[in-house]
Amino acid sequence: MSNSEPDSPVIVTIDGGAATGKSSTGRALSQRFNLLHVDTGAFYRTITLALLEANVQSNHPAAIAEALLHLPISTRVVGRHALMEVRGKVPGDMVRSQRVNENVSLFAAQPEVRTFLYSYQRNQVEVARSHRFPGLVMEGRDIGSVIFPDAQFRFFRPAEEEERLRRRAVQGEQDEIRKRDEMDSRRKTAPLMCPEGAIIINSTRLSLEDVVEQVSQIIETKLPRVES
Repeated sequence: MSNSEPDSPVIVTIDGGAATGKSSTGRALSQRFNLLHVDTGAFYRTITLALLEANVQSNHPAAIAEALLHLPISTRVVGRHALMEVRGKVPGDMVRSQRVNENVSLFAAQPEVRTFLYSYQRNQVEVARSHRFPGLVMEGRDIGSVIFPDAQFRFFRPAEEEERLRRRAVQGEQDEIRKRDEMDSRRKTAPLMCPEGAIIINSTRLSLEDVVEQVSQIIETKLPRVES
């Protein structure tokens, strides 16, 4: 079934670098339109944590492939959020540790990791369907370009580096944003990019409410808002 068919789930994609507001926007849209919220950055962080715990190095593709071959993953839906389980458990706040922050782009750049997660991410549509959501909002770095290039609504969220660093500080996190952007943009497999035809919303000087309202007005052409 193609995404253009009337009874197909609505798919909203939000791409952008670190601290551009993807997750906040995705959560707000999930609540406003009763969509399953899928944070693929958390997926890559979860895989990174699992590989680090298995003492696998990001520069050893054969070891990565072997470890992933024996890594069972599934999805747990909590409220409107899709959480990755590894061996039946959700790792929780450990995926936000400094060690994971420092390594996630290194592992995410490996074709073995991206190939491993491609079908899993695509399958979140079926997860949404099985939990009776009208669709999903998925955010990441290659969603509108690789995972769902035919999605009905595709957005790209850039923001200036200074503002993104400020947001990370407010969150109590440290992040080498410029370095991560360069690594994500230069990787050979599914690089970070603005998907062709995506709607660009620069959030540097916009509040979260402003961004959500702009996006919502577009999505309303397909879905009604949920009464709060």
